[in-house]
Amino acid sequence: MPIDPERLLHWPIPEVRQDLTWRDTILYAVSVGIGHNPLDEASLAFLDERRLAALPSMAVVLGYPGFWLGDPATGVDAVRLVHGEQSVALHRPLPVGGSILGQSRVTRLLDRGEGKGAILYWERLILGEDGTRYATLTGSTFLRGDGGFSTGDPRWGGETPKPHPEPDRAPDRHLDLTTRPEQALLYRLNGDYNPLHMDPGFARRAGFDRPILHGLCTFGVVCHALVRDLCGGDPGRFGEMAVRFSSPVFPGETIRTEIWDEEGGAAFRARVAERDKVVVSNGRFRFGP
Repeated sequence: MPIDPERLLHWPIPEVRQDLTWRDTILYAVSVGIGHNPLDEASLAFLDERRLAALPSMAVVLGYPGFWLGDPATGVDAVRLVHGEQSVALHRPLPVGGSILGQSRVTRLLDRGEGKGAILYWERLILGEDGTRYATLTGSTFLRGDGGFSTGDPRWGGETPKPHPEPDRAPDRHLDLTTRPEQALLYRLNGDYNPLHMDPGFARRAGFDRPILHGLCTFGVVCHALVRDLCGGDPGRFGEMAVRFSSPVFPGETIRTEIWDEEGGAAFRARVAERDKVVVSNGRFRFGP
């Protein structure tokens, strides 16, 4: 049964109030692989509560409204969802504790046609309880089983935004970061309980032979690599990053982030080293003000 695009476009995603603690901040860091090497003193900035900083990509788990597309009332085929794109723009460093508000909304629906799926675009603002704006998140979700709803209505057509181009040369350098076999089980404790990342039977129904890593966990691993390489480990230098998810990562694989220096930032992509498979493409990084 086709989705109701008007209903989905105006879906009342609830505002989320979150009481963030330093334990949550450390859990996020561990859940994206920080701390594998006990002799890596640089990682303590994200793990030691006495001098704690938040990894910028932690914004994606703040004010998270949950797996609302899994509600049968949306009409979406929730088994066949794929995270398409993700960006995080920081307006100031993220807090490591305190009250956080997340305000989410659907911004656009694009019908690619019967059998070709649809794309849902969304935005989330991360605010302090006093209205301070910490971050703006945007992203897209590929609804693989829900194309063909528009019946020619031009409101649901148009082009997808052009991705950030990748330079036509070898990357200037790369950084390898490993994931653990249980990485998805750790990451889900941030609040993303989609069974695709835990339940082998659910993963098979979605077309995978085993559970896959959350796309946003991959995003966090890549963010860690960018902060280390481009920001000298200082999250205060981070401004914005945006990616396209190209292929899933399986827990336990090594994520290689490949970086090209650009004025004001960098272009980047990431691949699984063991399979030489690109998993994040068309990445864009910008330094903060």
